[in-house]
Amino acid sequence: MATVYFSDMAYSAYEADQTLPRKLQRQLAASGLGDKVKDKSVAIKIHVGSEIGYSTIPPVFMRLLAEFVKDHGGKCFFTDHYIAGRHPEQRGYTQESLGAPVLEASGHLGKYLYTKEVEWKSFKHVDIAGLIHDADFLIDFSHVKGHGCCAYGGAVKNIAMGCVSDRTRREQHGLEGGLKWNAENCIHCGACIEACNHKANSFDKDGNYSVNFHNCTLCQHCKKVCPAEAITLSDASYLDFQKGLALCTKTVLDTFQPDNVFYINLLISITAMCDCWGMTTPSLVPDIGLMSSWNLAAIENASLDQIKFERLNPEGVPEGIKLGDKGHLFERLHGKDPYSQIRFLNELGLGDGTYEFEMVK
Repeated sequence: MATVYFSDMAYSAYEADQTLPRKLQRQLAASGLGDKVKDKSVAIKIHVGSEIGYSTIPPVFMRLLAEFVKDHGGKCFFTDHYIAGRHPEQRGYTQESLGAPVLEASGHLGKYLYTKEVEWKSFKHVDIAGLIHDADFLIDFSHVKGHGCCAYGGAVKNIAMGCVSDRTRREQHGLEGGLKWNAENCIHCGACIEACNHKANSFDKDGNYSVNFHNCTLCQHCKKVCPAEAITLSDASYLDFQKGLALCTKTVLDTFQPDNVFYINLLISITAMCDCWGMTTPSLVPDIGLMSSWNLAAIENASLDQIKFERLNPEGVPEGIKLGDKGHLFERLHGKDPYSQIRFLNELGLGDGTYEFEMVK
């Protein structure tokens, strides 16, 4: 049974030592991470968010993590994709504030990649970001939240969508199916155009909708925001997508030697949608705390178990959205079982999801 280090939000005195950042430091010390990063290059995978979102990982946690790695003889950097275009400095992510460089994982032009071939239906290529591939050690530091395509975005999503190329992201999303436009339903409001992070869609002079699939990653932002349901999927298999995420994650993790990957999940500001939307909505549940582990399936399973429907904040759900009547909170919201990720991780030898908490106060 895997160990998951867990610090909750509880405190008994107005002391900085009882707050979550200090608990992170104690988790890192308890985990044995310091011995593992000595003399190694350490890639810290984060999500830099975009636009006016403010629910990504607060810089104070990143700075303390960087200080810990450096104090134990490691050389670290923070990384994600599309760094320059998403202006992480607007959310406080700079070398000066974090204590380590913030680098584009695939290089400035996005072309520094190592390709590994896989075979799962239409999913064929895992283009691993060069700086991730070349690092000795990976710390997967994730902000936990919901996700429209896979119900849940945590440690797996942070790797499978954040450590790879647009082609790999597109192939993974393609497992769900392609986009289909219904001209009769369309009201030409333009919401789909504004929602696209990749400038991949447009209306021509005759009002016909088209998608440039060279730029499109099939993230489905356009589908999600369409008020007339004019954009749909030609097929809908979120389980294939979940398996694709797990397969991609394993392929990235195979780059590293055993015990050279560590996972941290921050369970605060748990919103309905991914931080890539560039906005922050009210939290679905009260802040829960912080987890870390050497086992991927365990930390993901433990994180999901702590996000309980019984603690739902109704303001976290968009007005007019009716929740389902069974399953996990994310399943009631997005119609997809988030625990399917754990089952696919188990199939690929990344853990069966069993865990025991080691509470770190």
